[in-house]
Amino acid sequence: MDNSPLVHLLEEKVRLRGGRNPFEGRVEVLVDRNGSLVWGTVCSEGWGTMEAMVVCRQLGLGFARRAFQCTSAPDLVLNPQVVEQTTYMEDRLMVLLQCAYEENCLASNSAQTPANSYRRLLRFSSQIHNNGQSDFQPNAPKHLWVWHDCHRHYHSMDVFTTYDLLSLNGTRVAEGHKASFCLEDSECDEGIEKQYECANFGEQGITVGCWDTYRHDIDCQWVDITDVKPGDYIFQIVINPNNEVPESDYTNNITKCRCRYDGHRVWMYGCHNDGSLSSETETTFPGLINNQVTHR
Repeated sequence: MDNSPLVHLLEEKVRLRGGRNPFEGRVEVLVDRNGSLVWGTVCSEGWGTMEAMVVCRQLGLGFARRAFQCTSAPDLVLNPQVVEQTTYMEDRLMVLLQCAYEENCLASNSAQTPANSYRRLLRFSSQIHNNGQSDFQPNAPKHLWVWHDCHRHYHSMDVFTTYDLLSLNGTRVAEGHKASFCLEDSECDEGIEKQYECANFGEQGITVGCWDTYRHDIDCQWVDITDVKPGDYIFQIVINPNNEVPESDYTNNITKCRCRYDGHRVWMYGCHNDGSLSSETETTFPGLINNQVTHR
């Protein structure tokens, strides 16, 4: 009996998951495990051109061999609990925000804000883990990285994450911040050594088993909510939003939270990855934290 991957693919249902478009992604087959049907990933030494052609024909995609090659890839996932636990508001004088203004980290109407007036910022930390099988590295070569004199480091990606405050019907109510980042290993799992550091024009990236933390007190780690009215909102973070760097799974790149703002305090709750909001999340307030507005 032929036990090659090709035979098994012919016998089982096949699908693609985690790709940037319908023509690429992780190949999964539906298999019976102890009486339950589950999806399993296909990636083995027996995978080759013949297997790729069979899958392409089954899915009606033509032949796109590159889409099905079994190569390791990074997989970035944000820690939603860190967002929940670190969120607060700060009223900050415009005169202290000139560096952030130069990097377009404020709402577009901030140009009319007097230097002695305040902007209201929704601040939070983001901790982004690489749970994949290879390091996450910028798509741009090092000689194209952009030096930011104000922050004194190079930014290796124009858009690494986006931050948006949305109404409950999905309309953006606070200007989304497109964050260009310097990528480095802030911390790693036990036994794994840091490889990437932004200082001194160092190599940038996130090692497998490590994470990059952008603290809430770093410039631009916020959404400008100066003109937002009190109410209930959805806060959304998207990693690698333009899929500029290949990952093994793009479906876990979206984090959503419920956000309640009463004009003086903010509550962030129900943060989770996958981009959906359950009915339970809609009606409950797990981990509710009161945050008084701070002033600088």
